[in-house]
Amino acid sequence: MAKIAKTELVSAKARAGMELVAKARQVIQREAQAVQALAGQLDEDLARIVELMLNCRGRILVTGEGTSHAIAQRFAHLLACCGCPALSISAADCLHGGAGAIVDQDVVFFISKGGHSRHINNLAEIARQRGAKVIALTENPRSPLAKISDAVYKIKAVGDVDPYGMIATGSSLVNAAACDALCVLLLELKGYTKEQFAKTHPEGAVGKKLARRELRDLSGKKKGCSTQSPF
Repeated sequence: MAKIAKTELVSAKARAGMELVAKARQVIQREAQAVQALAGQLDEDLARIVELMLNCRGRILVTGEGTSHAIAQRFAHLLACCGCPALSISAADCLHGGAGAIVDQDVVFFISKGGHSRHINNLAEIARQRGAKVIALTENPRSPLAKISDAVYKIKAVGDVDPYGMIATGSSLVNAAACDALCVLLLELKGYTKEQFAKTHPEGAVGKKLARRELRDLSGKKKGCSTQSPF
């Protein structure tokens, strides 16, 4: 009897485990569909956003609040990796004097789902007053943030991708993918090379990989050189 009970317990745990796996797969599939649907949202407004960022003579300052701030930090780092001088800034800190770092050659990129965040909108107003260009990534093109922006990147996560429609799991991935598209476009338009990237990424696994590749390239060039005098 004890052996049967133990077997049933193991079977129940196995079923519960498979149910968890199935649920996790559903989450990933929904999020993947939401990211894929993003491609259909892009329109000619994208060109204006790329133009502003490409022609920036200062820095691209990226900000958001909550999960959007995490996406802003990721975006700023990837922009820098793609050859665009960029930094992530805190909207709240900027409203305590930090906004003095914003100059008229900067582009300030705001990520705000609804475009109603008080800190974000206050900072956007200050950025405009200081002569910087303002870009808003938001799902609401009629929001206060959108209205004071020079360009609006309208991005909306379709489907039921966020728990309770509030916890930004899938929607943050959609925003990240929208930012990735900008990174790759700017990388290519700037002609930022792998060699240039290697100079700013000497550490970690990527740095080691780039260093090994550089050594192989140098070795190949030396082998290809003739040791005989042409005279």
